[in-house]
Amino acid sequence: MMASVNIAGFTGRNVVASERRFFLGMAIAIAVTVIFGFTLNAARMHWTFLELPGQVHLHAAAFLAWILLYVVQNWLIVRGSIVRHRQLGVLGAIIAALMVVLGIVTTVAAVQQHRVPPFFPPGVFLVLDVLGILGFGILTAWAIALRKQAAWHKRLMLCGTILVMSPALGRILPMPLLGQFAPLAVFASMAVYVIVGMIFDLRLRGRIHPAYYWGGGVLVVTNVLVGPLGFSPPVLRLVEHLAA
Repeated sequence: MMASVNIAGFTGRNVVASERRFFLGMAIAIAVTVIFGFTLNAARMHWTFLELPGQVHLHAAAFLAWILLYVVQNWLIVRGSIVRHRQLGVLGAIIAALMVVLGIVTTVAAVQQHRVPPFFPPGVFLVLDVLGILGFGILTAWAIALRKQAAWHKRLMLCGTILVMSPALGRILPMPLLGQFAPLAVFASMAVYVIVGMIFDLRLRGRIHPAYYWGGGVLVVTNVLVGPLGFSPPVLRLVEHLAA
């Protein structure tokens, strides 16, 4: 009996350790994707980053801080530094709130200043970015609320972070060539990361944690609404007003 208990405990620890390493790997994969996307974009630019408006600098700083902190937080969990992870969580909550505000402000300013990428109709661009950052905010806030339930917390945080990858993915994918399918391509790319998480759950635990259904659901809903809202009369009037 004692041997069975010891084996079960050892197996449980192995599962937890494997899961922690997986989430660190996902965090690193996201960070590499984001850095690659914006580095690729910088290499193609005919102007310098310093020429961009101030809110873009703030938004970029908050975004980068979140991605780096997300990697650090997962690394701390792998190391077993739970106390430090919780302490940095306060900083993460502040950065996440700033990202939501700055994300919306920067998107609206891009429409006002006629800096919308040519392969996006302005209404679609506005709705895509605003819904994406709101989805991130919802999932991250939910993850923070469930911070004492590690399984929910880590998966919701992963899904929320995946939602803010769209700007980087838009700089990697051949968006002009994709035309009207560009938003769909970005969505499909983000969905791959969620699906990888689901597959890992199936292989490790034999079932998919419900957090992925909620996180994936937010990803699907925010993208399904882009077309109908982006071309809706109220949004088109708003875009016309902002760009005037």
